[in-house]
Amino acid sequence: MWISEYGFYDYCIVMNHQTNLKGPDSLSGYPCLPPTTLTDDNFVFNLQPANTSQFPTIKAGISTAFVNEFPALNGLDISVAHVAFEKDGFFPMHSHPDATELIILVEGEITAGFVTGMNSIAYLKTLKPGDLMVIPPGHLHFVANSGNEKATGFATFSSSNPTIHSFNNIFANNIPSDILAQATFLDVAQVKNLKARFGGSN
Repeated sequence: MWISEYGFYDYCIVMNHQTNLKGPDSLSGYPCLPPTTLTDDNFVFNLQPANTSQFPTIKAGISTAFVNEFPALNGLDISVAHVAFEKDGFFPMHSHPDATELIILVEGEITAGFVTGMNSIAYLKTLKPGDLMVIPPGHLHFVANSGNEKATGFATFSSSNPTIHSFNNIFANNIPSDILAQATFLDVAQVKNLKARFGGSN
């Protein structure tokens, strides 16, 4: 059955979600599982702990419950991720243009911060277990383990499939190094080094 917005149901668990979740994130146009076929399990997801060996370069890991993993989130504008950092681990500058992020620290100590767009004002704070920090949508932000032990927590988003624009996008491409050097105020040697690190070329 095809539905438009919330016309028929309060939710839409996508049928064959790995195939059908190719369009925009909304209830409009997705084929939904008939409510009569749903069970309790359709509304439950087991979020595995993040593994810091996932990204050894930054000593961090992330385990997500986005709509592709948890189809019940379709159209509900919410998702969550478990994050983990080894000592000195971090997530470099990135943004989510379509989602607010709420960081919740469970274990250890992290420093998180974001930069505003118009006035380049920086807001950063060292967080302890139980602390929360909100990152407005579209703002460049980072998270770093500033403690002496492993840090873990959660990040929730106001989107079921948040877009991520990350620092490595600048260098993981085939833009010529001399042009990218001009655009980033770096020298060509630095650009080539970063391209090699993030999988870029030229």
